[in-house]
Amino acid sequence: MKAIQINAYGDPLEGLELVDVAEPHPPGPGEVLIGVEFAPVNHNDLLLFGGNFPVHPPLPSLVGNEAVGIVLSVGTGVENVQIGDRVTPPLYSFTWRERMVIPAADLVALPTDVDIQQLAMLRINPPTAALLLSEFTELKPGDWVVQNCANSGVGRAVIAIAKGRGFRTVNFVRRQEQVAEVEAAGGDIVLVDENNATEGVQALVGDGVVRLALDGISGVATARLVSALSSGGSLVNYAQMSGDMSAPGDYRPLMRKSITLHNFYQNKPAFRVKVPEILREVIGLVSAGKLKVPVSAVYPLASFKEAIIHTQKGGKVLLAINGAQ
Repeated sequence: MKAIQINAYGDPLEGLELVDVAEPHPPGPGEVLIGVEFAPVNHNDLLLFGGNFPVHPPLPSLVGNEAVGIVLSVGTGVENVQIGDRVTPPLYSFTWRERMVIPAADLVALPTDVDIQQLAMLRINPPTAALLLSEFTELKPGDWVVQNCANSGVGRAVIAIAKGRGFRTVNFVRRQEQVAEVEAAGGDIVLVDENNATEGVQALVGDGVVRLALDGISGVATARLVSALSSGGSLVNYAQMSGDMSAPGDYRPLMRKSITLHNFYQNKPAFRVKVPEILREVIGLVSAGKLKVPVSAVYPLASFKEAIIHTQKGGKVLLAINGAQ
């Protein structure tokens, strides 16, 4: 069976290799065997490869944090899914392999009439977005949420889920050409993330309250979100795409506005138990076409290095493992 294995942390083009590994054991009680169809190359995969992620398996190790696949066989006691169902595995199941045995307890049967490539991207970004919107402040219909990285997988999911829950969004993007894309995805206000970006936010939201800011960049971009928040708002950092691990340098706006700071990591026990219900909410949005992440390219498993290079340059990339390209 083919799989991708990491042998050394650091440069993934040096530390990863395509290997032959033993077939998984037959599923035991409460387990299922799935054939992996597609697996995304995510930012947190790159962090793991570099040794800069909370998940740090002993080496050598298989890799891959997300996927979609078909249930090939089930162990005793499994009732929530059956052979032939399409499912998305739990986080950090090491999905860059052809077949795998996983626990069935938290699996949800996915619809058969939805783009399979979109289903491959369900397990990390949409639950992250849903939890960011629910766990750090009480939002009311009509409230505003401000975010950067609005064109990312998390950003698009925030827009779709927020709209479904009756919230409105202010969205910062890196380039002018992304403004129309995010507006088409449902963003209420879309601005280029630059030094003076927040100056007109209050005028645009009018009497609305910006209760929540979602930060996927860190550094100076975080400070811009603080400027856009209303007094008493909450700022949540969930990623550091800039590579700058610092918080805003000037804390006076935090104090004057009584802003509270939070950090988010999805794989906490308190969050994990909420994921199956979140997936049901998100599946409805994907099925209705309200949540769609553009896929830049699909590579076969053997071309994983090209897929990683593409991801490092930008764009959403999938590995086709047992799925058609």
